[in-house]
Amino acid sequence: MKEAPVQALIGAALLAAGRPVTVRELSGVLNLAEDAALRAVEAFAAQVRLVGLGFEVEAVAGGYRLVVPPGLASQLAPLLAPPPLPVLSGAALEVLAVIAYRQPVTRVEIEAMRGGSAGTVVTLQERELVKVVGRSDAVGQPLLYGTTERFLLEFGLTSLEDLPPLEPGRFAHLLRS
Repeated sequence: MKEAPVQALIGAALLAAGRPVTVRELSGVLNLAEDAALRAVEAFAAQVRLVGLGFEVEAVAGGYRLVVPPGLASQLAPLLAPPPLPVLSGAALEVLAVIAYRQPVTRVEIEAMRGGSAGTVVTLQERELVKVVGRSDAVGQPLLYGTTERFLLEFGLTSLEDLPPLEPGRFAHLLRS
């Protein structure tokens, strides 16, 4: 059996995985060093853009995936999956922001920073945006929360470093001292 060309393998891997594929994973599939695999996936992305195939390569959550360009999504609405879950409430977004910027963080810390309940943590866990990442050394060893890969996917982030900077003074209490 003849070995498939690198570009074909990249396209097939990104399509078949159904999730972001890391450069490390691609280097294993392609039998290339990671820097060569990165160059190959970037070349594949450029070729896809140039040809205009109706999809594009997106870097997200530490990997690469195939997506429908936003300009085509509305025309494909009848074929797409059901609408996303309802929009998060303001309280849930506040709790999610505290977790994203301050992780790992306990529920008590979240409540202290918000000045209110952190009950929406359960909703965020159900939507797989946050997860338990450990236990604190504090009395009672409370649970520590952090964000998930799905959080990165849903917000279009490659990593937590892509979070926008906090406005000086306005949310300074979220930062660790």
